[in-house]
Amino acid sequence: MKFIISIFILFTLASCSEVKNQDISNKKVTEGENVNTMLDTATFGAGCFWCVEAVFQELDGVQSVVSGYSGGNVESPTYDQICSGKTGHAEVCQIYYDKTKISFEELLEAFWKSHDPTTLNRQGADVGTQYRSVIFYHDENERRLAEKYKQKLNEAKVFDKPIVTEISPFVKFFPAEEYHQNYYKENPNKPYCLFVIRPKLDKFREVFKEKLKK
Repeated sequence: MKFIISIFILFTLASCSEVKNQDISNKKVTEGENVNTMLDTATFGAGCFWCVEAVFQELDGVQSVVSGYSGGNVESPTYDQICSGKTGHAEVCQIYYDKTKISFEELLEAFWKSHDPTTLNRQGADVGTQYRSVIFYHDENERRLAEKYKQKLNEAKVFDKPIVTEISPFVKFFPAEEYHQNYYKENPNKPYCLFVIRPKLDKFREVFKEKLKK
């Protein structure tokens, strides 16, 4: 019984901010580092960017995923600033993809099926405006497709509550610190990875098994 309670407490406390106080490098990665400039770009926020990154790295046609911050009012924000909730940024991932292999519509499908878009500024134990559900569109076509998809989901009542996903124009992306990049792959045995990311990833792999990298 004590073991079960301990596991429950560990799961409850595990959150995207669990590394906030660790003594780790704040080095930022370069936006689009080592990414083919001919690829298209999508920018999504769906809670903790560790989860978003792990999910979209699985899809065939996605060449690179960079975790970072968008939608705020501070230049080159740090993770500590983001966690304060005062900068207006959301944790997001920039997804660099080959549109001959995967479409923006398919990325939208993965986006809405891999998180709860009905909870305002929250995903599980991760609470705050930095964890909001958001699509930052890069052009008019992305805006149109995102709005249309959102409307159809609401009309079909796919979710028990209305979708609160923000759909806003992309302005600027700030890559997160180096230790946030490839977080799940580099830290598979961390509590957040074990109890939050891995179950989500297992479910995603089952639903999207035909669209995963071989």
